Amino acid sequence: MHASEQDELVVVSHLRWDWVWQRPQHLISRVGRGRRTWFVEEPVSVDGIVEPRIVTVDAGAVTRVWLEVPGTAGTHLGFGDPGAESYPARLTALLGVPAGARDVWLYTPMGLDLALALVPRLLVYDVMDDLSSFAGAPPALLLRERQALQQASVVFTGGRSIHRGVAGHNPQTYLFPSGVDAEHYAPARRLRRARRGRPVAGYVGVIDERLDLGLVADLAAALPEWDVRLVGPVTKIDPATLPQAPNLDYPGKQPYDKLPDVMGGFDVALMPFALNDATRSISPTKTLEYLAAGLPVVSTRVPDVVSDFGAFVRLADDGAAFAAACREVRGHDVADRDARLASVLTRYRWDWIAGEMERLMDEVAGSVAVAEETA
Repeated sequence: MHASEQDELVVVSHLRWDWVWQRPQHLISRVGRGRRTWFVEEPVSVDGIVEPRIVTVDAGAVTRVWLEVPGTAGTHLGFGDPGAESYPARLTALLGVPAGARDVWLYTPMGLDLALALVPRLLVYDVMDDLSSFAGAPPALLLRERQALQQASVVFTGGRSIHRGVAGHNPQTYLFPSGVDAEHYAPARRLRRARRGRPVAGYVGVIDERLDLGLVADLAAALPEWDVRLVGPVTKIDPATLPQAPNLDYPGKQPYDKLPDVMGGFDVALMPFALNDATRSISPTKTLEYLAAGLPVVSTRVPDVVSDFGAFVRLADDGAAFAAACREVRGHDVADRDARLASVLTRYRWDWIAGEMERLMDEVAGSVAVAEETA
């Protein structure tokens, strides 16, 4: 994307910029280079205010934006919820009329009205998850998703299963599974070789309804001589429901810069996903991150993991099978054992993915310009 001083990129996201560093942050920090980038987040309820107000916070390369509305602090609000009606007008007043090329990048279909109010040159819809299958999904989400797919200038999908489900709604739909910055995780290999003590089976990521907590409990019971460590924020489930055991630990969310150190403390990486509606279409970013760290990986049979990385990941179905796999693969360095992995990590680089997305955006923008000139 050839940027100018007037170029703007506006991202409308259900995930907050300072949440777990994942697909939106990786892509937008690259696609937004050289452009004024706004990252627009869901509204926030705030005690003690009498009318809605827009808040902006500089966060490195992006400016975070959200609407604060009167209400009880801590209440979750979506883009389409009561109280957020003024968001489009207030955001448009903040950003102004586009003077140059304003592209809007959409991560949730519930933000479609907000995106269209910004009069984008291109509307990019990056379908990273099947949000309709998640706990607490708004009833209107499926309809809004179809509308977003139909109105988007270009659609990117974060995995094969999602791609199969949405490709028929827009001819400009392209598959881009999530990638990895392999160099970022490489130090974990050295740290792991140097570590001593009890073996550790670890998970890094959001702890929510997508994890099979019964499997985690069974694994901890089957590996009493190991520590089982689940690193990440707990969301959408009651922390009191998390299984407890002397060898089971929940250190909480860790910043992206610390993840190589975290993974350097593992002997085996875990993906103990439940097989349910919420995981039917996921393509976990952590698969490649674990592999880049040299970690052997044990996973349940998530369809995209099986199809894309079955050659590198040990598949298991319950706590006992996970425990047996952990004991068997302990000490393996996947990068040393399988020469094919280097080409996989190269092919899935975030820099390459972002570059290809920008190329496609340029092509679509060019076609739109030609159509407008000949109209």
